[in-house]
Amino acid sequence: MAEGVAARAATVAILDAVLGEGRMLEEASGSDLSPGDRARALRLAGSVLRHLEPADRLLDRTLRKSPPLTVRNVLRLAVVEMALGAPAHGVVNAAVEMVRRGKRSGHLAGLVNAVLRALPEAGLFVGAPPQKLPRWMRQPMVHAYGREAVAAIEAVQAAEPPLDLTLRKGFEAPEGEVLPTGSLRLAAGGQVSGMPGYAAGGWWVQDAAAALPAQLLDAQPGERVLDLCAAPGGKTLQLAAAGAEVTALDISGPRMARVAANLARTGLAARLVVADALVWEPEAAFDAILLDAPCSATGTVRRHPDLPFVKDGTEVEGLVTLQAALIDRALGWLQPGGRLVFATCSLLPDEGEGQLAAALERHPGLAVERLDLPGVVPEWWTEAGSLRLRPDYWADRGGMDGFFMARLRAR
Repeated sequence: MAEGVAARAATVAILDAVLGEGRMLEEASGSDLSPGDRARALRLAGSVLRHLEPADRLLDRTLRKSPPLTVRNVLRLAVVEMALGAPAHGVVNAAVEMVRRGKRSGHLAGLVNAVLRALPEAGLFVGAPPQKLPRWMRQPMVHAYGREAVAAIEAVQAAEPPLDLTLRKGFEAPEGEVLPTGSLRLAAGGQVSGMPGYAAGGWWVQDAAAALPAQLLDAQPGERVLDLCAAPGGKTLQLAAAGAEVTALDISGPRMARVAANLARTGLAARLVVADALVWEPEAAFDAILLDAPCSATGTVRRHPDLPFVKDGTEVEGLVTLQAALIDRALGWLQPGGRLVFATCSLLPDEGEGQLAAALERHPGLAVERLDLPGVVPEWWTEAGSLRLRPDYWADRGGMDGFFMARLRAR
């Protein structure tokens, strides 16, 4: 068997599930793989999804008709691997072997060999424009940010993102670049649990943009703080590390189990509640609430390249309605003069700027507050006083997730 066929075959199976069944990457990856093969398969599948469009353009120059999905995914994987620098000989041999071993694809092994050997040996993607976002994402983003900005966002999303860590003072941490906002950025990943400081709870994985809502809330020691829609828990850890008395609420029990595990690893404390925020009622009011609301996650495509192929935008209207309901409920749980940070990892204005404008109209006593945050430049603030982050910010450093956030004071 050619070297690396197991991981590559798993990659193709993942691509079949994402592109053929509409399943997300994480749920499509098999549990029967070794940790190393699973990590490699997920990485390769992500690379293919980031470069699907340019890979198909190359393949369609040679293919007279489209082969079955599994065979096309074998070809896509081989093209992307070669474009990213893998030796062509090994890639082609592995692709041919995978197709030959297939129950229904063996007769296409010669086609795969011929198509791949007809490709140039170098520069496969040189000069190719970055893959475009689907229309339901792209159109409102172009209207909001302009075509040049969206093209820059797409260019950042074509690259594998770096790994960001949120650090605790006084703990050991891996070597990396300290970003202006305080997060630590590692150029390459690796086994997270084996990195310095992990076992001691000195840090946790969290995109630099995702770390800013908790900074904007600015929880103080002893304050009663609610982390609403808390899982997977990075913001819960931030709030607890600040010394607040934290209640973390989420509707998902399995996802809250991850929050509990991270609290145990870091030695931090929070009260965990598994409940539906639309029916749950707190025992007492809170000084501050962080609401990182369910959203389209369009700001996370650089880390979740499967999203444009799995979602079609039909869920956005329902999410906007849910976000508004959560804002209204959260405001009712605040002490007089308390503060709420509303955030979404979305690039769609309906889930950010539009949501804020609607909330201010529904609640005339609300005020938007700006807060000086380390590393946040004036251009990231909107005229309304909210913070709009985009993937093309820090493009030379690897970008950041797209986020919207606003700090609201209940008068």
